[in-house]
Amino acid sequence: MCDSCGCHLPKEATGKIVEVHQNLLAANLKQAKQNRQHIENMGAVAVNMISSPGSGKTTLLEHTIDLVGDVIRIGVIEGDIETERDADRIRKKGVPVVQLTTGGACHLDAQLVHKGLHALEKQSKDGKFDIIFIENVGNLVCPASFDLGEHVRIILISVPEGSDKPAKYPTTFNGAQTLVITKTDLLSYFDFSMEEARKEALRLKPDLKILETAAPKGSGMDEWIVYLDEILLGKY
Repeated sequence: MCDSCGCHLPKEATGKIVEVHQNLLAANLKQAKQNRQHIENMGAVAVNMISSPGSGKTTLLEHTIDLVGDVIRIGVIEGDIETERDADRIRKKGVPVVQLTTGGACHLDAQLVHKGLHALEKQSKDGKFDIIFIENVGNLVCPASFDLGEHVRIILISVPEGSDKPAKYPTTFNGAQTLVITKTDLLSYFDFSMEEARKEALRLKPDLKILETAAPKGSGMDEWIVYLDEILLGKY
């Protein structure tokens, strides 16, 4: 159960849930604004990555570091309910990373990220970064409500998940600037309609940027790196 966002709480508590939820979001928004200023003081832009578990967020980051880690100062904040496994994977790539474990909560919030930013800052010689990736807890519902102080929000869906995700999770997609469809090398093995995924996503948000990747194969990675350059130039 995640009390912080009201998941699975009793129906009879609805009135109280609304009041607490509103207060929580207001406090989170205040902290998020402070986080955004902190990130900008670090010289960076922040990217909040939201997806279901297993969509390939960490894999995409690993291959991104391989391609541009020598020229772009990358920092990573990893969000998970438990374990340091994803942080360990990023750590092996030689970039600063902080693992945030929620202990059961189904999303990161701005206060947790605030702590993560301070920890990340200590791992850089001058406290500076170009881009900070925040890999949120695997979930397509709760993270949508919580601004973390990011400048860009990216939603990832993988081919094995199915092409109906934009239609099923409209709030999450409405709050994003970009959709990355991952594991496209598996299209021939799954009933995934690229046309449906694109159509439903653009119906919700006509200006949504859509990228297609298969990171281990290198497919779509050139376009992804160009997109990151555009983020750094302030185009998103």
